[in-house]
Amino acid sequence: MQRNTARALGVSLAIGAVGGFVFQLIGLPLAWMLGPLTANLMVSARGVDVHIPERLREVFLGVLGLVLGSQVTPQLAERVLDWPVSAVLLLLGVAVSTAAAAAWYRRCGFDSVSAWFASAPGAMTAMILMGEQGGGDPRRIAIAQSLRIILVVMILPPLFWAYEGGTAVSAGTAENGFEAAWMLLVLPLLFPLGRWLRLPNHTLLAPLLFAGLLSGFGMASFSLPDGGMNVMLWVLGCAIGSRFRGLSSARLGRYLFEAFIATLLALTVLAGFAELIHRLVGVPRDVALLALAPGGIGEMAILAVALELDPVFVAFHHLLRMVALMLFAPLWARWLLRQGKRGEG
Repeated sequence: MQRNTARALGVSLAIGAVGGFVFQLIGLPLAWMLGPLTANLMVSARGVDVHIPERLREVFLGVLGLVLGSQVTPQLAERVLDWPVSAVLLLLGVAVSTAAAAAWYRRCGFDSVSAWFASAPGAMTAMILMGEQGGGDPRRIAIAQSLRIILVVMILPPLFWAYEGGTAVSAGTAENGFEAAWMLLVLPLLFPLGRWLRLPNHTLLAPLLFAGLLSGFGMASFSLPDGGMNVMLWVLGCAIGSRFRGLSSARLGRYLFEAFIATLLALTVLAGFAELIHRLVGVPRDVALLALAPGGIGEMAILAVALELDPVFVAFHHLLRMVALMLFAPLWARWLLRQGKRGEG
């Protein structure tokens, strides 16, 4: 079993490296994330056994948390007063975009519970479990949620690239190479602490809060050299793309089409709310759109750091969305369940 896992890991990383090199040669944006992601997605659909172990993915998510938390500065408090306006617009945008995507999934044959929980933009694991408890199809919810994240990650960088007039989009560089590298040694302590505190996505948020406190008080700030950022993007890109092993090409194609339309609907709605945030709060359009984008907090944090698009603002709004979904989704599931029973009666 361990030998098979090691082989699947090696194949995934090797294929991801090829994808990264190809994307870099072509000059595509975020080559070392989108290249490995695309390459792993393609070969997994062909039946190749590729896999990134969960523990390895968590380690690199922890590194991302350190990078993200180190973006916090003492000057950040001056901007927090503007965030309630964008927070309200975020929650409204989530409600409208989820309704639009759910209406599409209903047309694709999803039952009501599966449609809504497949469309909820975030807290994927919780949405799958809550949807199943409410009588939905956990497999269809999981596939729709995963494909939405992949599509958002693949759509936004080229969109920002075009918005910037074709300027190269790549991982941000660190001028001084490794800074505060000792913080990596604290990760084995932060993971169980985050689990004990019951933080959502604790492998990302516990290191983020730790680094944020140190950086906010000017005590230490973690950074990676350019090569380190690319390694992190490479592994995490492979992890996202290798999720679909065992799914036939024909079925994956149909699910991709359904998820693509749902994702476009959600992005279109959220782009309108991002424009309101841009006008009312003064946040740049690309930052506002990334803060509202219907991807996972980990994936959107990767993009925010790599594209240097105000990662603290982006992470705050995705965390708020995750908390709101965790609080509201159980109530919505119970309401849908009651509606279904009334329909049967």
